[in-house]
Amino acid sequence: MDSVSSSSFISSTFSLHHSLLSRRSSSPNLLRINSAVVEERTPITNPSDNNDRLNKPKKLHNRTNHTAVSSPAKLRPEMTLATALFTTVEDVINTFIDPPSRPSVDPKHVLSDNFAPVLDELPPTDCEIIHGSLPPSLNGAYIRNGPNPQFLPRGPYHLFDGDGMLHAIRIHNGKATLCSRYVKTYKYNVEKQTGAPVMPNVFSGFNGVTASVARGALTAVRVLTGQYNPVNGIGLANTSLAFFCNRLFALGESDLPYAVRLTEYGDIETIGRYDFDGKLAMSMTAHPKTDPITGETFAFRYGPVPPFLTFFRFDSTGKKQRDVPIFSMTSPSFLHDFAITERHAIFAEIQIGMRMNPMDLMFEGGSPVGTDNGKTPRLGVIPKYAGDESEMKWFEVPGFNIIHAINAWDEDDGNSVVLIAPNIMSIEHTLERMDLVHALVEKVKIDLVTGIVTRHPISARNLDFAVINPAFLGRQSRYVYAGIGDPMPKISGVAKLDVSKGDRDDCTVARRMYGKGCYGGEPFFVARDPGNPEAEEDDGYVVTYVHDEVTGESKFLVMDAKSPELEIVAAVRLPRRVPYGFHGLFVKESDLNKL
Repeated sequence: MDSVSSSSFISSTFSLHHSLLSRRSSSPNLLRINSAVVEERTPITNPSDNNDRLNKPKKLHNRTNHTAVSSPAKLRPEMTLATALFTTVEDVINTFIDPPSRPSVDPKHVLSDNFAPVLDELPPTDCEIIHGSLPPSLNGAYIRNGPNPQFLPRGPYHLFDGDGMLHAIRIHNGKATLCSRYVKTYKYNVEKQTGAPVMPNVFSGFNGVTASVARGALTAVRVLTGQYNPVNGIGLANTSLAFFCNRLFALGESDLPYAVRLTEYGDIETIGRYDFDGKLAMSMTAHPKTDPITGETFAFRYGPVPPFLTFFRFDSTGKKQRDVPIFSMTSPSFLHDFAITERHAIFAEIQIGMRMNPMDLMFEGGSPVGTDNGKTPRLGVIPKYAGDESEMKWFEVPGFNIIHAINAWDEDDGNSVVLIAPNIMSIEHTLERMDLVHALVEKVKIDLVTGIVTRHPISARNLDFAVINPAFLGRQSRYVYAGIGDPMPKISGVAKLDVSKGDRDDCTVARRMYGKGCYGGEPFFVARDPGNPEAEEDDGYVVTYVHDEVTGESKFLVMDAKSPELEIVAAVRLPRRVPYGFHGLFVKESDLNKL
């Protein structure tokens, strides 16, 4: 895509009466800003802001009765002189030093179609069930996290840079309400109070040495003048959710977890940044793993300075145990996810990492996070209860680059481990051209005694954002439910895999395509009877949000996980558009009552 100057982008973004073009859609509340579809609504008061915790869901009988406001800038507080000065300097950087010249950081491209943000929050609002009925097993809430920038970008912007917004569908006795709220991170609150972006974008704000120096200097001045204090966190909490220690967390791997809760009527409240009684002082993965048998939660953090990897766990009461630094990872690697078995934890050191050579950054430009094609990927296996890294074993697995892990388990009396994960076949495109990425799900077996690694693909499809029945985490499982890339990061359907099939067989046993122009996100499996130890592994439902790009309508789908075509047993029309996002979670009613 051709680049455009930041000045024209800024002008069209903040002078909406010149740039809003009606979207050819039956949903008149969807508009285009520089090819990015956004939804304009009148400001909605947050019930929690008025200390009204018991507001019942409002009814929205006419889904097209939203009055368009002339500009989101009118909703912002008045800028101080210092903020106006810093914003002007940032505009100069965006225009002359580092304009959004690549598609991966060009807001016109990144925020197109349903990747565009919704411009305000949605209080709990009644939903319409348009097909079937919601089963009793879904009493609780499905919550999906994802990026939704509070302010429309004025310069380079990567998909990973948006503020976290939670979209929760609360289900009770066959009825549903939808609520969309920002995670009230320190970053969100500072920028809301300031009325403008303050903190730099991690994935798109440091392209080359010149841009890094310019934005780094501006950031330093902002900190020195007291605009914000990085000690309070710079994270977005935009990646995933996890329920453990009887708490619900919104997660992003650049910061501490943020505790959140759902009220009785489905509203979302941010409790705050959570450090586990001062024991967690630094960031944490957005993909912790809770052992369904012991109740313990295992996690890690990674970073640009040694130790590049640190492993830790929380006991079943939520008490954090001591860190296990892993110094045998000798260079910073992009370590987004990991896997656990009954006895082990498995980490992937892949070909994405920090570009440490300043000369490369100066002459080649681009992000400080990049691909090292000369590096051989490795898998590291360590006992889950190791006191130090002395028992960590590394195994080279050429060409095996994983961003997400699906599941893992022990075999041969603990002398072997099996890992199921999507292998990114074109790793160099992961951060820059996700539409060119093909993820091939593989089964990898490591003999911990001999060091022999065997692997084979279990499906030729482009699959990622895959889940299992959570009760089988870390134990041998049979079924996987994965999003079908068309291309990534758009998900055109869901495939069910049976990984117990033969090594040379395609393991796809069922699939559901959403239809022309319809795309969803990560599926999630909800057991029909989670308290029944005799229940079959696939006895349950697969749920997800789906958006129709033709009509502008979003739905919540419930599919029968056992049926050969993943039959839709319920469809809920949502009161407004839910943008595409990242990872979700179902929290059952009894767990919501603990929050």
